[in-house]
Amino acid sequence: MQKFIYRMQSILDIKQKLEEQERTYYGIARRHLTEEEEKLEHLHHRRDSYEQQLREEVCKKLDLIEIRKLSDAVELMKIQIQMQIINVSKAQQAVELARKRLEFAMIERKTQEKLKEKAFETYCLEFNAEERKEIDELVSFTYGEKTKQQELAVEEK
Repeated sequence: MQKFIYRMQSILDIKQKLEEQERTYYGIARRHLTEEEEKLEHLHHRRDSYEQQLREEVCKKLDLIEIRKLSDAVELMKIQIQMQIINVSKAQQAVELARKRLEFAMIERKTQEKLKEKAFETYCLEFNAEERKEIDELVSFTYGEKTKQQELAVEEK
């Protein structure tokens, strides 16, 4: 009997490559989310720094221009933080989408692998059945030959 060849191996290979590709996209999306979160954290630190400077300026002598400048900087940081929160949210959505696509690709690959396993099991059963048949034929032939030889031996006597 010939060796096992899975007819849909090319499909399984494609599913494996698609899963790998989705894994890569997921990694990129996670990295992008991390970068956006780091930017947000940096903006929070800058805002805190401006607020601290503003408190210090208010406690010192009244330099209205510097106070106004720091106040505007704090407000600008708040606006940038809001924009960055939106960017982080978009990045989180992208990560979630990439995760779902990766999950789907993994399910597809696993399905193909299960089909391959079942095909291999079927092949093994067929191979064993054929092997048993050949053994039975060999045993029958051998038994038949011995029986013929015994009959010839009895006739000669």
